[in-house]
Amino acid sequence: MEETKAKLVRAARQAFAETGFADASMDELTAGAGLTRGALYHHFGDKKGLLQAVIAQIDGEMAARLAVVGERAETPWRGLLDEYRAYLEMALEPEIQRILLLDGPAVLGDPSRWPTQNACLAETTRRIRALVADGAIPPVDPEAAARLLNGAL
Repeated sequence: MEETKAKLVRAARQAFAETGFADASMDELTAGAGLTRGALYHHFGDKKGLLQAVIAQIDGEMAARLAVVGERAETPWRGLLDEYRAYLEMALEPEIQRILLLDGPAVLGDPSRWPTQNACLAETTRRIRALVADGAIPPVDPEAAARLLNGAL
């Protein structure tokens, strides 16, 4: 079951990156993965559900890459800044631009309502709260600052 889902996500990710969500053919995608449309509907409900799975995968990969950047920093504040810079650099990658930044919001709506984005907001809020507590930054409302930073990105 997990292998089937992985095949579908891999094929969809490639198709969405190359042609975009709207032009990606589900028949070609499933055939290329050696599966049927029934498998897609069984595991993801529809094409939008498959897009959500692809975005979740990309978000997870981005989070892992950002964690490595943050861990290399000399201070937590520098780590946060370095991660934001790295995020902006990732946003220039064609696959991320097309799937996550263009098609995702166009198809799935406001990214602030995506579960992955809510987790990112919670983590940023936690980190800002810790930075304030450590005196690394002036006192601010951690959630407001997190929303401002994430919104700016």
